[in-house]
Amino acid sequence: MKLYTAARAPNPRRVAMFIAEKGIAGIEQVQIDLGAGQHRSAEYLARNPLGRVPALELDDGRVLCETRAICTWLEGYAPEPNLMGEGYDERAFIEMADRRVELHLFLGAANAIRHVHPGLAALEQPQFPDYGAAQAEKMRDIARWLDQALAAQPFVAGQRFTIADITAFCALEFARGLMKFRPGQEGMAHLQSWRDRIAERPSAAC
Repeated sequence: MKLYTAARAPNPRRVAMFIAEKGIAGIEQVQIDLGAGQHRSAEYLARNPLGRVPALELDDGRVLCETRAICTWLEGYAPEPNLMGEGYDERAFIEMADRRVELHLFLGAANAIRHVHPGLAALEQPQFPDYGAAQAEKMRDIARWLDQALAAQPFVAGQRFTIADITAFCALEFARGLMKFRPGQEGMAHLQSWRDRIAERPSAAC
């Protein structure tokens, strides 16, 4: 198998953390240089017509795109340790938590960065700085909600580490790097403590 990925991009990092937590070996990583526009090359578009990373090329030649879909496939390929739920009830609640942090925390940070940071101008044209600033505030609203949730439970989806923690951690690290967002400096002590705990996991180095 081959994983088409990009250094420092948050969605590929989510898949890399998932693979590391699973302990899956033997997946070749192929770096796609977004700054050089390799994701828009004819060769890459033949694999993923939307020109996004990550993409997982399976041994039979099929290409699976979209982060959550890739992780779902990997969960079935390597069932343990379980990261997406045992049984329909737990799976549903983990997916709810994961979708919340993906659609509101992760996407809010991504939209803020893509529309405000000058280094992302090549990837987001036109940029709308006012929209980006508004998204940054909405992201903080979700971060405050998550801070309160983590006051009552150790992980994003409840009592154990799951894919929701991977999504939330990668979102915060993306915001940490390009938005200089530090939860603890903005009164979110529980979120900061959780972030620091997750950062100690070996998979966080991916």
